[in-house]
Parts: sequence; structure tokens; C-alpha cells
Amino acid sequence: MNSRDSSTVNYYTNSGEFDYLKENSTDPEEQKAEEPVQWVSLKQKFFLSALIARTTQFTGGTFKSSVDPADSSTVKTVAATLQLPVADLKSGKGRFDFYFGPNDFQTVKDIADEFGNNVYLGFPVVRWVNRFVIVPLFHFLEKFIGNYGVLIIVLVLLIKTLLLPLVYRSYMSMAKMKAMKPEIDEIKAQYPDDLQKQQQEQMKIYGQVGVNPLSGCIPVLLQMPILLALFSLFPNLIELRQQPFLWASDLSTYDSILNLPFVIPFYGSHVSLFTILMTISSIAYAYYNNQMTTVEGPAKSLQYIMPVMFMFILNSLPAGLSFYYFISNLVTIGQQLTIRRFVDEGKIRQLLEENKLKNKDKKKSKFQQRLEDAMKQATDAKKINDARKAAQPSQPNKTKK
Repeated sequence: MNSRDSSTVNYYTNSGEFDYLKENSTDPEEQKAEEPVQWVSLKQKFFLSALIARTTQFTGGTFKSSVDPADSSTVKTVAATLQLPVADLKSGKGRFDFYFGPNDFQTVKDIADEFGNNVYLGFPVVRWVNRFVIVPLFHFLEKFIGNYGVLIIVLVLLIKTLLLPLVYRSYMSMAKMKAMKPEIDEIKAQYPDDLQKQQQEQMKIYGQVGVNPLSGCIPVLLQMPILLALFSLFPNLIELRQQPFLWASDLSTYDSILNLPFVIPFYGSHVSLFTILMTISSIAYAYYNNQMTTVEGPAKSLQYIMPVMFMFILNSLPAGLSFYYFISNLVTIGQQLTIRRFVDEGKIRQLLEENKLKNKDKKKSKFQQRLEDAMKQATDAKKINDARKAAQPSQPNKTKK
């Protein structure tokens, strides 16, 4: 099924547009190019059959794909009908090349204009991260490491080392928020039924001690492009094809340790051990993270729900991807435990108290003032709305005769 969802027809027009048929559609697909086409490729999961116009272009083309659900021996049927410039052929000006080979980005990116798009590397920002960071780093490690499981471990260590400053900033932000928990709890107790007032008072305290409540989120958001880049890249890495590691016979597909006699919706009929390990490590990280954060309620529970959701998503994806996330979780937990050993929470509390004294008479920043004004306006609007509701006469209940 994974191979079927990765098979399609890609083509590139003279106007610079890369287009394709839907990969995961099981319905018959047909698309026409009304403008000149520079190249067309019949794409499988890891291999390409392509025809490339060099000195002239195809004047148009029709592209089709279809799936026969009853035929398990055929992955997908794809076809391309191209219009050739007869005059150029007769004059000998027309030159066309065939490409039959692996769909490896390092190979296909130089075949023709935008031919590297045959390897899906994600949406624009993610694609740039893959093209200029992850893929070159992966191929650099290939020169020295022959075992791809070990290569993935080294890749994790290198990326996590580069991201360590962001992990440190995120940890310090959570540590400061944790140190302020007594004050936050006191505000909640003082205004138990007024959420907006709670937020106003919390922002005042944050401003006094010099803490930005968003500073813990920013490092996490900066790491997201790399996480998404790997999610897009690993399913399309031909290098992992038929590469064994531990119990996985092929890192480019799922590592089934148990075939179920039934199908679980959205999960499948098999159990991937690397995915299970990834889920357990994600839950362990969420538990550890919750000890450091002041978040409560549904948001806290969501941190445990997300790993279970990803277990369903990753169960049928390549074992190499689940293994990467598993090792990444372990390294992240290790980094935070190491940082914790060198961070004195008592000193953090002392620093916050010193900041409170320093900022006692400090003028508020424009951003902080705008934020407080917006919250005050929202509070005033709520009071006016509540007063209007209270002033409205109650409607008597009408009884049927």
C-alpha cells in the first residue's frame, strides 16, 4: 500500500510549473498539459522512468493513473501520452533523453530543471531544511558509516548537539515558570472565577520578574522545521531500502513483530516495535516535561494523547523514521537531565526576586503596555456585557392552556 501511494506521474512545463497526478487516489486520474512540457516521469516509490526533452519541448501531453483494487499483483497503472514536434524531429533538431534509475535526490537533482522534485522533501520551508541541511549531512555520514541504524544514531546526536542551545533556553524558561508557581497559584485562588483577571495579574508578575511566558515556546517552534523535514524525508530515502538493523529487515518499511488477525482502524494489522518504543519514550518525555511545567488542565493531558496519536500515524511508516524519533526522545531526555544537574533552582528563584526589585520602578515596554491595555479592554467589555444581561427583565415562562 505504501508503494501504491507513492506511485504517480510527474511533469514539468515550459512555464516552470511542476505538476503531478494525485499519489494516494484510488480513482482513475487524468490530467492534460496544454502548454509545452520539458520532461515527464513515471514515478514509483524509489525508482523513475522519465523522458526529458533537451533541445525542444513536447508540445503537450495527457497523463493517466488507475488502480484495480482487486489486482494485488499490480501496484498502479500509470501512462503518459506526449505530443512530439514533428518538424523538429524531421530536421534533426529534436533531442530527447531517457532516465531509468533510482529516485535519489543527490542523483536526480542535476538531471534536468526541477527534476529533483521527483523526491518529495516537504513543503517549501521544510524542503529547504532537507535540501541544504539534512540530505547533505546524511550523505556525508554515509562516507564513513556503513550501517544505517548506526548512521541514524549519529545523525540524531549531531542534530541534537546543534539544537542544544534551544533545548537549554526552553528548559530555563520552564524552570523560571516553575519557580513562579506559588505566586501563580495565589492569583488563581484570589480570582477563582475570573480568568481574565488571573491573566492580567500573571502578566504583571511576569513583567516584574522579567520573564516572557512565550520564551519557552519559541525554541520548540524553531525545532519544528527539522522534525517535519525528517518526517517528509525518511519515507523517500532510497538509501534505507533493504537495509537491516536489529530486528528490522528493511528500514524503508515498517518493522512488524506481530501480524494481527484483524485490522485496527487507522493503525493496521501489524505491530511495529520501533513505533511502540517511540511512543513509550514520548510518554516518558511528556511525564518528565510535566514535572517542569505549570500547565494544567486539558493542555497537560494533551501531551500524553499526542504520542498515542503518532503511534497510529507511524505504525505503517518506515522503521528508520520511528527509530530516529525514538533515539531523539532518549537524547532529549538525557540532555534535560544533564542540564538539570547544573541548574540551581534556588538561584533561579533568587534571580527572579532580584529582577523584581530592579524592575520595581521600571517603565513598562510598549509591547507589555499594549498587552495589558488589550486585556483591560476585554475585562471592561465583559463587565459591560454582564451588566446588560443583568439589567434585562427576565421573560416569564409561558404555559400552554
